[in-house]
Amino acid sequence: MMGVEHLRNIALVPGARIVAIADPVPQSLGWARDALASAAAGVTAYDSVEAFARDAQIDAVVVASPNHTHRAVLEPLFGMDAAILCEKPLATTMTDARWIVERAADHARPFWTGMEYRFMPPAAAFIDAIHSGRVGRLQMLSIREHRFPFLPKVGDWNRFAANTGGTMVEKCCHFFDLMRLIVQAEPVRVYCSGAMDVNHLDERYGGRTPDIIDNSFTTIDFANGVRAMLDLSMFADGAEHQEEMSATGDTARLDVLIPPGELVYSPRVGFGGEKRVERTRIVIDPTAHAAGSHEGATYYQHLAFADAVRGDGPVQVSAEDGLRAVAMGVAAEISAREHRVVDMLEVEEIV
Repeated sequence: MMGVEHLRNIALVPGARIVAIADPVPQSLGWARDALASAAAGVTAYDSVEAFARDAQIDAVVVASPNHTHRAVLEPLFGMDAAILCEKPLATTMTDARWIVERAADHARPFWTGMEYRFMPPAAAFIDAIHSGRVGRLQMLSIREHRFPFLPKVGDWNRFAANTGGTMVEKCCHFFDLMRLIVQAEPVRVYCSGAMDVNHLDERYGGRTPDIIDNSFTTIDFANGVRAMLDLSMFADGAEHQEEMSATGDTARLDVLIPPGELVYSPRVGFGGEKRVERTRIVIDPTAHAAGSHEGATYYQHLAFADAVRGDGPVQVSAEDGLRAVAMGVAAEISAREHRVVDMLEVEEIV
């Protein structure tokens, strides 16, 4: 699914050409060929990453395999002279994430963790405004995602925390990454209250019941004193806005609503003062918007990744960034299971 979105967006990047694809599942290769449409005839397909790593002649590769396979898929790819974009989450365990960070540090070409939400134009405008001082000194950050349940995936791998890292790693690493980027500090402690209360309760796979959180509240204390909160519901598909983010500083509050991509600026006016709310709509390129399900973010991320591959820009989301987001998700999963606050130093010690 995400692999197809990457194919559609790479096709829009000036100067980019898809030359090879790899997947051990024939059905998935068929979806990829359908996405490539008329260009599929010039693309070599491989049924294993090992064959791909041995024979494909490429400048860059995108890894969009199931979460728990990332380390195994990346191992042969690190032997190639190619830049790598690995989808989120970087890994499902701290051990695998650390291994990837170490290998990425030794890799001669750019390594990029796929964090599309950074590149949604409304989110990017929101982040830029905060960093430019629009809300004054940031003190509180709130992120809400109220959305549809997890979609079916090949082999139903995303129904089990052993494969995904748990919802707080699989889904919420995006938001934990955004928090670190916005707050510009590291998390100190995490408390998550969450459970699987509505979705997947009647599903069975080989006699197993899914075990993934479908709703949660997570609060995080950062080292610089900023507090952040994530409000997640995976059974709120009727909500008008899938994502809402609010940053409150000592002089103003700024909200972003996705969709419709609206920024709402609310300066402090004092008790009884007349409200002076300003609204701005962020325009997304319609072609990029139509090429995926992330408000154009995948396209804009690929533009930035292409710059890094060509040496024309920096790696904006490093393997270390990916590790840090996984660590926050792991802390949240532990907190939800054990009903306690988790110190991030505890997660750093996980082997």
